[in-house]
Amino acid sequence: MPDVTRDSDAIIDAARKSLAVQREGGFHRRAGAQSIGKGSAEIKAKHLSNKLLRIVAATAAILVGATIAGLIIDGIGFAGVMLTGLAIVLAVFGLGMFPRLKVPKREDLNRGDTRQLVGRTELWLESQRPALPAPAVTLVDQIGLQLDALGVQLQHVDPAHPATGEIRQLVGETLPEMVDAYRRIPTHLRRETNVGKTPDQQLTESLGKISGEIDSVTRQLASGALDDLAIRTRYLDYKYGAPDQIETGQIETGQIETGQIEHAKPEGS
Repeated sequence: MPDVTRDSDAIIDAARKSLAVQREGGFHRRAGAQSIGKGSAEIKAKHLSNKLLRIVAATAAILVGATIAGLIIDGIGFAGVMLTGLAIVLAVFGLGMFPRLKVPKREDLNRGDTRQLVGRTELWLESQRPALPAPAVTLVDQIGLQLDALGVQLQHVDPAHPATGEIRQLVGETLPEMVDAYRRIPTHLRRETNVGKTPDQQLTESLGKISGEIDSVTRQLASGALDDLAIRTRYLDYKYGAPDQIETGQIETGQIETGQIEHAKPEGS
């Protein structure tokens, strides 16, 4: 009986090369598909991971089926090996191409928790970049990074807090509505002056304002963490003494060990 395992080695090598192609995004990968933030990157990584799992499962099933067939009919022969290899290649490319990653609809951006809001908005913004003017694309990339920082801060904010609702409206509604309004303008009219400015300029200025607002909100939310760090630092200075005081001998070792915080005065004072 022919050694099916030996024949399978070549098939596995071909499948491994195809998997490497899919890890790089596949042959259908579009230019400019770089993620603008961690949120969208995580969604893409999860989608790719699911694809790879399906490809591995399909490849294993084909190999097991070929092995069983070879045991039953005393070898699958050269034709069987070629058919098995073809089946694996078709499975790799078919499952690598489909299903495609779906861009979330605008009305779905504001659903779910804040982490989902950030990821979906970043992914949606990425899909809009080809239709935006160059200055606006730069701002969209900047907003993607800002949304990552904002998402981290929102994880520590009560979802029922009024400020959370305002932030969700800014990110999940105002921002995409503005981009959509720009895209509804015919391409040949986007560079024509209207009320002193072109639509390209109006979009860029509006994105700049939203970027500034997101940065301001993030800093305000982070101020609580900064204040907490400052309080803890002052507590350590109060309880154990500032490093410069320890180095100059103003606080003795015994005071540090017992937690006494009397700041010793220099001798002779």
